Amino acid sequence: MAFISEVKMSYSSSHYMDDEYEKLFRRMNPPRVVIDNEACKNATVIRVDSANKHGILLEVVQILTDLSLIITKAYISSDGGWFMDVFNVTGQDGNKVTDEVILDYIRKSLGPESCFPTTMRSVGVKQTMDHTAIELMGSDRPGLLSEVSAVLTNLKCNIVNAEVWTHNTRAAAVMHVTDEGTGSAITDSQRLSLVKELLCNVLGGGNRKRGAKTVVTDDSTHTDRRLHQMMFDDRDYERVDDDDFDEKQRPNVDVVNWSDKDYSVVTIECKDRPKLLFDTVCTLTDMQYVVFHANIDAEGPQAYQEYYIKHIDGSPVKSDAERQRVIHCLEAAIERRVSEGLKLEICTTDRVGLLSNVTRIFRENSLTVTRAEVTTKGGKAVNTFYVSGASGCIVDSKTIESIRQTIGNTILKVKGSPESVPQDSPTRSSIFSGLFKSRSFVNFGLVKSYS
Repeated sequence: MAFISEVKMSYSSSHYMDDEYEKLFRRMNPPRVVIDNEACKNATVIRVDSANKHGILLEVVQILTDLSLIITKAYISSDGGWFMDVFNVTGQDGNKVTDEVILDYIRKSLGPESCFPTTMRSVGVKQTMDHTAIELMGSDRPGLLSEVSAVLTNLKCNIVNAEVWTHNTRAAAVMHVTDEGTGSAITDSQRLSLVKELLCNVLGGGNRKRGAKTVVTDDSTHTDRRLHQMMFDDRDYERVDDDDFDEKQRPNVDVVNWSDKDYSVVTIECKDRPKLLFDTVCTLTDMQYVVFHANIDAEGPQAYQEYYIKHIDGSPVKSDAERQRVIHCLEAAIERRVSEGLKLEICTTDRVGLLSNVTRIFRENSLTVTRAEVTTKGGKAVNTFYVSGASGCIVDSKTIESIRQTIGNTILKVKGSPESVPQDSPTRSSIFSGLFKSRSFVNFGLVKSYS
């Protein structure tokens, strides 16, 4: 016992010294952020210099992505103890970023006043009493999250925020729930144990080949990163039936070793989309690879990414099996967030009934939802659904009209006709019908659709 105590004390002392050294190094070498709106004709240039540490690149990309900025180009170098990045970014409208509130936030988040080099812990956990976070992982099947919603409703839990992904027959969700009576986090341990038990039973669904997992916690994580981690841990990158996958939909990912420099070079070519850079950097970071250099070009419809990486132990990719695993994991990271079908967004005053009604109407009209994001803030509900017809077919105009008639005075706008949805889109089972019942729902307001 004395030996164990000495080991614990030694570990604590070492951890303390590492933190103190990090703080000292930071004070001697504070991070520097330069924002330039003159250097590039069509983008804002953000230069970040800082002491280097594993995970800093992901932290910087995460901050820019969370501001809904589009990274059109990036040049990354982090050899030695120093980290130097240059990002060309625009707003959602494709123009330079001129909003001083946003620019000031970037300076404070990445500059000397920030603490981002020391924030990269295991998942970026942050304590909160506003809600209880529930993480769900299981086999995808029609109606799964409708059953999950019913369990939570019966247990008087309100879903105030949620994001749900499906990929390769697997489903993952991060939900923030509150107690229906208090509007705060659920603190009763017996009740939380019951929530976990019942949700595990639903997620299992009789599938003994693939496990199910429910985690109930008071902690809040960066939702997108947590979803990537959950699906990676669940090995969703292992394709169930590779012969059925459409090669046209697969990203072009390759990994080769550059023996002269002892790097592995990862190249990615695929259709560009929002948060693509975050998804790939997140995956490389969580697989314990360090990005030493990178070149990112996403100015056109296609994105090109080139990473020079080593494992955190200093070695390049060592075998063909490891190479294939890196390729499959990056392919999965890109595919998880691909948005299929029509994008329908409801943004209106929050009150009881909206989300459950909408998902029920989708289900009654044989629509499947391939991905969903649900948020409530300041009395407003913003809920986004990606929908397609049964078995992944296109949504026809008659279905949209039927939904209009069922909803009544709700305004349904679709950018482009429903028939414009590609017929060769890969299919994915719906698990969202009847998923959400928010703390407070809304009258049907404006429903928008975007391509």
